[in-house]
Amino acid sequence: MLTTIRPLLKIGLIFYLVLCSLLLGFFTSDSMAILIPSVLPGAQGSSVTQRQSELEQIQVLLESKLISQRLSDLGLTTDEIKVRLTQLTDDQIHQIAQRLDSLLIGGDGLGIVIALLVVAILVVIFLQITGHKIIVTK
Repeated sequence: MLTTIRPLLKIGLIFYLVLCSLLLGFFTSDSMAILIPSVLPGAQGSSVTQRQSELEQIQVLLESKLISQRLSDLGLTTDEIKVRLTQLTDDQIHQIAQRLDSLLIGGDGLGIVIALLVVAILVVIFLQITGHKIIVTK
């Protein structure tokens, strides 16, 4: 009886893992990385004051310790970053400024919690399938 149940449990475990992987892929955060072009495309769009305020908003974010450290790790100096910011079009600056509000540094943590729960469930299932027991003693 047990020999007929184990292959079914293994197949069920495989389908569970595939389903969890797909679900984790669909429920990602809305944060996105944006590449800054090195050439200045034609300027479009918004007023100078709006461009200045959005540029200031982006510069405040770039001056935070975490982001400035990451950019310096990638080999970018502050002068290079300022040059690239001035090369952005009005539309690109507006798009970045709009997305800044929705960004969370390090994500919202939901993905980590889900991943830890999935790992815990998989360990319990694996221990049940193999017949092992965990005994906690003081």
